[in-house]
Amino acid sequence: MTAVFITATGTDIGKTFLARGVIRALRRAGREVDALKPIVSGFEPAEADGSDSGLLLSALGHAVTADEIARTSPWRFAAPLSPDMAASREGRRIDVDQVIHFCRKAVDTARGTLLIEGVGGVMVPLGQRRTVLDWMAELGLPVLLVTGSYLGTISHTLTALDVLARRGLAINAVVISESAGSPVGLDETREAIARFVEGCEVVALPRLPPGSVDHPVFDRLAERM
Repeated sequence: MTAVFITATGTDIGKTFLARGVIRALRRAGREVDALKPIVSGFEPAEADGSDSGLLLSALGHAVTADEIARTSPWRFAAPLSPDMAASREGRRIDVDQVIHFCRKAVDTARGTLLIEGVGGVMVPLGQRRTVLDWMAELGLPVLLVTGSYLGTISHTLTALDVLARRGLAINAVVISESAGSPVGLDETREAIARFVEGCEVVALPRLPPGSVDHPVFDRLAERM
């Protein structure tokens, strides 16, 4: 069994898109795979099919039902805000220890490969004093870091890698997901980041046609799991 935590340098970078591509690559190779996104904000039940949780379920070949959504994403909030703020809007709070316990149980019982997708970026708050980084550190799983190719991404990426290293987290790979309208070339960005990264692969993922999640990058990442 292999488990990997997928995080990013920020929100709307491409975590779910990457997870879907890796899921399909693993399934094509005949390997067992499951995926969880335990915490999700901006969730509307009427639009469950297009939610991150729904897209993961579809990639896995599962029906997008209320039960499957609840299994995949137990902590769901309506407001498209950081999880602590979204929970507060509903008079709720996130018990981070419960989230960690949920993930550990999933890791212990998983067959094949398990992908755990985080929420937002590395330092997104989950509770009063805890962040996604604390969640990842408690689990201690290898991290797949997704970043963009926008101007400024080099600093954001290297900062994220530094804090992950300081918490003793191993990096499975860094994936640069091409940002729309960036003045910086995708390959230029990859080469600049790779100069500062040792011990893990840095790969460039170009923008794909709408609806497509097939690219050799996904197969390469699946082979590492």
